[in-house]
Amino acid sequence: MESIATAPKLVRVRSRGQLTIPQDMREALSLDENTGLSIFRVGKVLIMSPKRLQRASLAKEVEREMKRQKLTLKDLISDLRVQREKYLAEAYPED
Repeated sequence: MESIATAPKLVRVRSRGQLTIPQDMREALSLDENTGLSIFRVGKVLIMSPKRLQRASLAKEVEREMKRQKLTLKDLISDLRVQREKYLAEAYPED
């Protein structure tokens, strides 16, 4: 069974707003140069999906799932920080 989440990877936004999605993620999601992505913002978080999404209905789904799991945006951001710290510790271990 494939993992739902992966460790965060750092990408840079270029001068024209372009970014490169890491190869392993592109391969896992079968993304190629012709794949369109839907992107939307939740607070200070960007979410991208290779599917064409209806922003309002997706936002409601996310909100409903957050309520079901009793999560706040603050919880999500806090967990993102924890995941980022884990990734940095794995990627750059202190010797």
